[in-house]
Amino acid sequence: MHDSHTSKKSSSSTRHFINAGVLVIISTIVLNWLLDRVLPFPPQASTQSVIIDQLFRYHVLLIAFLFSLVVVFMLYALVVFRRREGDDGDGDHFEGNTTLEIFWTTAPMVFVIIFAYLGITTINKVTQVQENEAVVQVEGFQWGWSFTYPDGMVTDELVLQNNVPVKLELRSKDVLHSFWVPAFRVKQDLVPGEQNMKEIRFTPSLEGEYTVRCAEFCGLSHYSMRKNVRVVSETAYKEWYNQELAKINPALAKK
Repeated sequence: MHDSHTSKKSSSSTRHFINAGVLVIISTIVLNWLLDRVLPFPPQASTQSVIIDQLFRYHVLLIAFLFSLVVVFMLYALVVFRRREGDDGDGDHFEGNTTLEIFWTTAPMVFVIIFAYLGITTINKVTQVQENEAVVQVEGFQWGWSFTYPDGMVTDELVLQNNVPVKLELRSKDVLHSFWVPAFRVKQDLVPGEQNMKEIRFTPSLEGEYTVRCAEFCGLSHYSMRKNVRVVSETAYKEWYNQELAKINPALAKK
């Protein structure tokens, strides 16, 4: 009789784990879908943004799974194993589950290793040096940005040619700033006084107008520290570049 009771108890436990596990999977799928709809990504305006978004989606999926794993099991236990009316007995006594404890110990380590690998490979891809990079120097100051192109041309907007790799060399003139263009998925903190410029590499892939923001509180007018960013065709870029260059050196603009 004891063996029969133990068998029924084991069968019941397995059934509960299966039920809760199915609910965890359903909850993960639904929550991941909701997060994707409620928190949509900005437009993908650079080739690097595709890679970075994929890493973010892996993180969101893991967050949805871990949240569901904790909350679903907790709610399942509260509902299924709640005290029934008229039941004054003690609950079943148990001292632990070695298999479950091993899982709780190893699973987080596996997730950390996997996401460390994904993070390292992603950052290596997005920082890889490209051939024929266009170089623009960016300086942040209270409360604006300046962009210096080759030939010494300085502008107050960042204009880039579509599908041409770009290397931005960044520095701060006065206080802490942070260069951020969400559509490109690039963000770089700038510290005044640093000897070496910070570098950002990306390849614009979608023509349009975007905004560079300062993502580090830098004083009274931090909120207004924005500049226009334009990604244009080769023809439009050359026309703009020559017009700007003519303002400082007409001889060079004729080349």
